[in-house]
Amino acid sequence: MNRVKTVIGSLAVAVMTAPSLALAQFQAPSGTNLPSASLTDIITSIMNWLLMIVGIIGVIGFVISGIMYLTAAGDENRIGTAKKAMINSIIGVLVALIGLVVIRAVQGLLGGSDNF
Repeated sequence: MNRVKTVIGSLAVAVMTAPSLALAQFQAPSGTNLPSASLTDIITSIMNWLLMIVGIIGVIGFVISGIMYLTAAGDENRIGTAKKAMINSIIGVLVALIGLVVIRAVQGLLGGSDNF
């Protein structure tokens, strides 16, 4: 009996709030700085920002591995470590550039236009 009351009560609350949710229309006040971009624009901005961070980290890794190579002083282990770090940072920069190309290609394919 308790379970039936809970279900009926939940349904009553859902029925009472459904019209207010269906008719609710939100319009951002004009004085705020809320973004008015579409979801795809926001996702594209986030992806561009993340790719920029990856690219910067890759370039910093490239510089650090160059310094490691210069300061190795003939030690084969440190030279090997520096070479591996340099290859990894180059791969990181390439991944960032490929990601940027993919994002631009997808934008071009999904963007659509009115011109024929």
